[in-house]
Amino acid sequence: MERIYRVVQDGETFYVVERGGELRRASGDPFTSLSAGAPVRGGLAGVTLLAPVRPSKIVCVGLNYTDHAAEVGKALPAEPLLFIKPSTAVIGPGEPIRLPPGVGRVDHEAELGIVIGRRAHRVSAANAWDYILGLTCVNDVTARDLQKKESQFTRCKGFDTFAPIGPCIATGLGREPRGVEGWVNGQRRQASSTKHLIFPIEYLVEFITFVMTLEPGDIISTGTPQGIGPITAGDSVTIKVEGVGELTNPVMDET
Repeated sequence: MERIYRVVQDGETFYVVERGGELRRASGDPFTSLSAGAPVRGGLAGVTLLAPVRPSKIVCVGLNYTDHAAEVGKALPAEPLLFIKPSTAVIGPGEPIRLPPGVGRVDHEAELGIVIGRRAHRVSAANAWDYILGLTCVNDVTARDLQKKESQFTRCKGFDTFAPIGPCIATGLGREPRGVEGWVNGQRRQASSTKHLIFPIEYLVEFITFVMTLEPGDIISTGTPQGIGPITAGDSVTIKVEGVGELTNPVMDET
């Protein structure tokens, strides 16, 4: 297993590979090949973490945990419910989630993200993992009051900064279930496992790539478990995915 970070140091952007606790600068890119080179000066403390990829789109899955469907009073879906977050919503670790004025309640949603490694069109569930580069953390930030007013999710999910991702892409983890947690100001609000997904990862890859082609770096955000809740200016939100790491972002009012 290795973790791939995208970082800035001394004004230069590059990838870093962590293997066995050793952090090395990498040449190339994750979608062709990465070659590990010299150790990174200062380690992770000596760099600024960026969003590990710049996806052309994030394809999100609504109501994919039974407990979350129950908490929002919705029937279980017969098929995956899809919506898309734009690339302009993406931010990386440590960047602020900015609350737009006048939108009302805004919620955190902790999710496991699947990072696509190569162009994927009409991929079978049996071959899904051949197209997955690795896993990451996603916070599907949602303007909840707007969501309740509309039948489409483009506006409530698509604001700038409403798609924090990171801190890395974890590769070589395998298919076993992973814990997913959401924390606000050091208090755990969400805790579940991907074993409780209604539609598992392989099924999602098949279903989504039948509809649209996924490009390298695109992300499938697999849904959130129960425990969603509001965030306000001054909060700190952390998404944890077992084996991947922790994604933390402050919350502030947009000015």
